[in-house]
Order: sequence, then C-alpha cells, then structure tokens
Amino acid sequence: MEITKYKIRPSKHFILTWMRKWGYDQQGLQSALEQAYKVEKVGKYKYEAYVRTKGKSRKLIFIKDEEYKEIFIITGAEGT
Repeated sequence: MEITKYKIRPSKHFILTWMRKWGYDQQGLQSALEQAYKVEKVGKYKYEAYVRTKGKSRKLIFIKDEEYKEIFIITGAEGT
C-alpha cells in the first residue's frame, strides 16, 4: 500500500491504548502500515491492515481520505 503521500493521524483512543501498549510513535506507525502483509477494504473508506510483529498479529483499522491525503487510524487489535 502506498502511504508515503498520506499524513497519518491516530485517534486519541488509539494513542492512549494501542500505540502506548505497542510502543509505537509516528514513524513506527508509518512503517507498520508500509509493512502490512494484508490490507482489506471493509467499507467505502474503511480499511483493515494486518501487521506481524514479534510473533503476534496486529490489526490497524483506519479510514483513508483521498481528498485530504490523510489516514485516520481509528483503533487496533492484537492476536496470536
């Protein structure tokens, strides 16, 4: 997925929960999205990106806004 042209903006919920737990910063978040092994479109603007880190799968749920060239990360999830 080509995201270098997009500004990444995480939600307050994502920052206070998943970003803190996973130890991500803005650069870490961008590299995670770039290295996603699977990106699914689940709505008109909504996507799910799956990233494997430290043997665990992490899911990032985000909205991709083409008009403003922005990716708004709603929330995340973690599995094994």
